[in-house]
Amino acid sequence: MSRERFEELVGDALDAIPEELLRRMSNVVVLVEDDPPEPGLLGLYEGHALTNRGWDYSGVLPDRITIFRNPTLAMCSSEQEVVDEVAITVVHEIAHHFGIPDARLHELGWG
Repeated sequence: MSRERFEELVGDALDAIPEELLRRMSNVVVLVEDDPPEPGLLGLYEGHALTNRGWDYSGVLPDRITIFRNPTLAMCSSEQEVVDEVAITVVHEIAHHFGIPDARLHELGWG
């Protein structure tokens, strides 16, 4: 799958997020990279979760949600599987932006 098509799928996954949640996101950018900094990652949230931001949160670079193309493609055998996995990964990383930890996401089926 081309990078352009993969980026389109990430955009589609973002479009599926309820508007109210998207409006509550603050100072965050979503990116696509080919490979993760360590094996096994499909996505990565880097930044300060909304629940950890206090009165002194200002003048910082945007948080980053990165979705990794190559490991996602390697684990999927069809385009529909890629669509589904990208959607799960996008929701998972956005949840981290809202301060939801991995353990809770796994409990909820978004691990």
